[in-house]
Amino acid sequence: MPMTGTAARVEAGRLRGFTARAMLALGLPADDADSVAALMTEADLQGSEGHGVFRLPQYARRIRAGGVNTNPKIRIIEERAGMALIDGDNGMGHLVMKRAAEIAIAKARVTGIAWVGSRFSNHAGPASLYARMPLAQDMIGLYFAVGNANHLPPWGGIDMLISTNPIAAAFPGGAEPPIVLDMATTVAAYGKVKTKAQRGEAMPEGWMVDRDGRPLTDPNRSDEGFLLPLGGMEAGYKGFGLALVIGLLAGTLNGAAMGKEVIDFNNDSSSVTNTGQAIMAIDLSAFGPIESFKARLDALARDLRAARRMSGVEKISLPGDNSRAARIRNAREGIPVAPALMAELAKLAGELGIATL
Repeated sequence: MPMTGTAARVEAGRLRGFTARAMLALGLPADDADSVAALMTEADLQGSEGHGVFRLPQYARRIRAGGVNTNPKIRIIEERAGMALIDGDNGMGHLVMKRAAEIAIAKARVTGIAWVGSRFSNHAGPASLYARMPLAQDMIGLYFAVGNANHLPPWGGIDMLISTNPIAAAFPGGAEPPIVLDMATTVAAYGKVKTKAQRGEAMPEGWMVDRDGRPLTDPNRSDEGFLLPLGGMEAGYKGFGLALVIGLLAGTLNGAAMGKEVIDFNNDSSSVTNTGQAIMAIDLSAFGPIESFKARLDALARDLRAARRMSGVEKISLPGDNSRAARIRNAREGIPVAPALMAELAKLAGELGIATL
């Protein structure tokens, strides 16, 4: 049975150090271990709880089963002025996409807009981690990925042929915070289903249905049904269409897995997933004065927040508000780690011969 109880609050530096030690013990070089740990901790700081240290036991299983290359040679295999295609050599997805973002940013400084796709990558955590990277260079960031398991059938079907294929976009502001959208193309990401199962909690109606279209709320029975696309039962064809387009851009275009080729990394720890991802960087200065764009974004954000509200609505939020609030709270109070996850991490620490969290 899942362990229930109050989550422990763990200081971010402690969590990052533990994750880095685990990655080092699993065979990653020290610099790579620290890079992966930093990105996983950032995921937890911003409240993406299904993509941070929660994934560490799963990553460890895949590494130990030979499903991930701990010493990848990430390289460019196709390149033009405004684009590149990189081969991740089956390395940790965090390392592959960090490198992809760096290449996209460097190229966008020259060409204005740059696109970098990847093949033979792996799960890389929340999409917003990489869409946000161009922000520091006064650039817009866009990120696309094929998910690491199919949980979505074609609209009207029951065969799992499409994943939750996420998209993220980040726009720099001036006095106002950046606008950062990060979403799956299903009503809920599958990572949220897994965290519900670990905590012994039910899923809300509307996340999943069984193969007869009836609501499915027990996360431990998720194999009996599928996630609903954005739009739900009424307009899910729109979410399915968006998931398909993102998969074509991040997977098919890059020679990465899509459709039947996608490996379910939840149930297969040894096969190479060939995960496809893509990132675009857009240099604001190529379109005019940087401060002019930021001022216009600020004005728009203020107008949106000041819009008249429906009855019962306390405030209007914009994409990125919740993750920013979570980052402030978790940096101050510590990152919440559920009892069941803490037990898994303690078990893993024992297996790896490192100090527990």
